Amino acid sequence: MFRRLLVISLLLGLAACQTPQPVVDFDPTRDFAAYRSWSWQTPALHYRPDDPRLRSDLTEQRLREAIAEALDQRGLRPAPAGAPGDLSVQVWLIVDQRQQQVVTQYASPWAHPWNRGGWAMPGYYEARTVDYQVATLQIDLHDGRDGKLVWRGSRSWVLSSADRGPSERSELYRTRAREALSGYPPR
Repeated sequence: MFRRLLVISLLLGLAACQTPQPVVDFDPTRDFAAYRSWSWQTPALHYRPDDPRLRSDLTEQRLREAIAEALDQRGLRPAPAGAPGDLSVQVWLIVDQRQQQVVTQYASPWAHPWNRGGWAMPGYYEARTVDYQVATLQIDLHDGRDGKLVWRGSRSWVLSSADRGPSERSELYRTRAREALSGYPPR
């Protein structure tokens, strides 16, 4: 039993350690150098699923701060109060349920790779399904004049079952927002 738990935790740990690149899409006909300011689109944040465990004032505050900081690092400044920005920002926090099948091979103590056709006892395989959650932070930038989507960046990660405190959650959102916006402006 301990061996199974070790294998499952190692596989999930390896999946969590992988650093997938952010996914970026944009309109190549747009002049991104002309975009200097931004404002929040109404509504600014969307959650999928619309679950109270995910959606909260605290989560929204952390996401807004993280994205404002990341946009500032990319050279975009908030529009003056009441004025529309060159870009309108909309954010999605999406959590998907995923499954992965894990197969473990248990070899017999008498089965050795050098024992070709000898008297080795057969090993056996065990397959089980592991459920986990993947979160995606998607940031959409719309043109402030015509409202069309001009740039989209997203970053996904495996959610940890470890309980995180407020400062760890804030840092996680700051990191993911920077990663999602790393492809802005497109080159």
